Amino acid sequence: MEVPFVLLIGLFFSAAVYLMLSKFLVRVLLGVVLLGNAVNLLIFTNGRILREVPPIIPAGHDVPQALTANPLPQALILTAIVISFSFFAFLLVLVYRAYQDLGTDNGNEMRLAEPENDPLPPTGY
Repeated sequence: MEVPFVLLIGLFFSAAVYLMLSKFLVRVLLGVVLLGNAVNLLIFTNGRILREVPPIIPAGHDVPQALTANPLPQALILTAIVISFSFFAFLLVLVYRAYQDLGTDNGNEMRLAEPENDPLPPTGY
């Protein structure tokens, strides 16, 4: 059961890195979303995939009698989903405002601080 998840995690990580290396901000944004999903899936896979046995301790015992699912990675993933969604919303607004002001989402065309016809700085003092 873990092998398909491992392959999917590798696919997500490779697609996320490919998208984040793009010069277009929308692709970078989608790469960040894919990276967050890959990390969530990685944490979920590391926490043992057992859906048949809930992590409930029977009365009169201190520990579960059988191998159970680990609730800690599930709690971490829920927290990570909220954080990644808020990060995505912030980046989406940032990209939208940059597109409104500059008229492009190409990172190479967003060089307001570096004018093209500006002379080179002095090489020595």
